[in-house]
Amino acid sequence: MALDPGLYVAATPIGNLADVTFRVVEALKAADLILCEDTRRTAKLCAAYGIETPRAPYHEHNAARVLPGVIEKLKAGARVCLVSDAGTPLISDPGYRLVRAARDAGVTVIPLPGPSAAVAALSVAGAPTDRFLFAGFPPAKAAARRRFFEGLAAIDATLVFYESPARLAESLAAMAAAFGDRPAAVARELTKLHEEVREGRLAALAADYAEAPPKGEIAVVVHPPAQAELRDDSVDVDALLCEALERMSLKDAATSVAAASGRARKEVYARALALKGARR
Repeated sequence: MALDPGLYVAATPIGNLADVTFRVVEALKAADLILCEDTRRTAKLCAAYGIETPRAPYHEHNAARVLPGVIEKLKAGARVCLVSDAGTPLISDPGYRLVRAARDAGVTVIPLPGPSAAVAALSVAGAPTDRFLFAGFPPAKAAARRRFFEGLAAIDATLVFYESPARLAESLAAMAAAFGDRPAAVARELTKLHEEVREGRLAALAADYAEAPPKGEIAVVVHPPAQAELRDDSVDVDALLCEALERMSLKDAATSVAAASGRARKEVYARALALKGARR
């Protein structure tokens, strides 16, 4: 496989080495350098597929020091692959700084897509997938974690988190307190031998994992709030509609006000029609 100069953002397996794509393997073989979150983890992938490309560490603790030298190599025409320990780079790692610096330097950045634990968990959780937010790892300290979840409680979307086994039960309990007892799924060790997806309500899941702490890498998927939770009865829908109709079409005004008030769009659209008719 011939590689043009540039930075290649390459997805590696989450747990099963067989999950890597053919395109990623060929790119890693053809590159001049592989930047790894952990060179020991990537060494296993390279050994499995006969990849002999030089490897160098690039992670949160050395990014500021390493980045300028990498950019110089890229500007000189190098072909560099950026990989994370598992899954798609830039999902909960510092790779975005390198991508931003490469783009600012005029370097071509090429995605080599593949596994992502967040998307894999979402695909099997049974939660709505038309709108979702990946929120990464919650803060480790209880007060900060509580504020973090409270800030996400009103978002009308499925929420996806990563969490450590040691903090899973506490986080699930904090989610239940902030979100209400919503349906959720805990996906553990995705694509590995002991893969498990457990569904339930947040409070029950918190109690289960408090009694039997899990092992492995974990993603948590939380269903969006019910429409009744989003409804804000303090909002003056007529006032919002009158203002919106001054600058929007009836359809757009109804969509905007429905989102702002938590009302059903059909209900708001009917009210907008009535208000527009009364103005004639």
